[in-house]
Amino acid sequence: MTDQVTGADEIDDLARRAKAGDRDALESLLAAVRPRTLAICRGVLPYSSDAEDACQEALINVATKIGSWGENGRFTTWLHVVAVNSARSTYRRLKNQAVASDVLPLEKPDPRTTSVIAGTRLDLLEALENLEEDHPQYVEPLLLRDVYGLPYDEIAQQVGAPLGTVKAQIHHGRRIVRPMLRGNE
Repeated sequence: MTDQVTGADEIDDLARRAKAGDRDALESLLAAVRPRTLAICRGVLPYSSDAEDACQEALINVATKIGSWGENGRFTTWLHVVAVNSARSTYRRLKNQAVASDVLPLEKPDPRTTSVIAGTRLDLLEALENLEEDHPQYVEPLLLRDVYGLPYDEIAQQVGAPLGTVKAQIHHGRRIVRPMLRGNE
């Protein structure tokens, strides 16, 4: 496919064909969603090279796990989840490598000097890691709503939960994360 794919309907069509085993459709799909996937990863990871790594991981996951897309929502909503999970996985890997090599800073990053563009705050990533330890059910809905701005109904469809449950999870997640983002004031 040589035409540039831009519309959600076109992407959904490519995804359906790729899920059915059409390799050309899969190649076209991966090319079409790469910029969006990279943007999602950049929204989580502050360094371009890290975001590129996470994007590559996400595209591999899309290619190998496209069969798990339920087709009950937009492919791009499912893609958001895959990309966010890849970015968070890359963050965890990098953090573990830094701990193992003892290169972590002694102090927490200063939120006044840490980038807040598109949710790239390191304190946000740390807060989400802490939230996941005690309340993993809040992480995905909170990320999809507050970092990526997806509508509540799409989030409910993606996570397979009633709309009221999703709204409550986001509310509770915000309440838990908010104090972690304030720093030591």
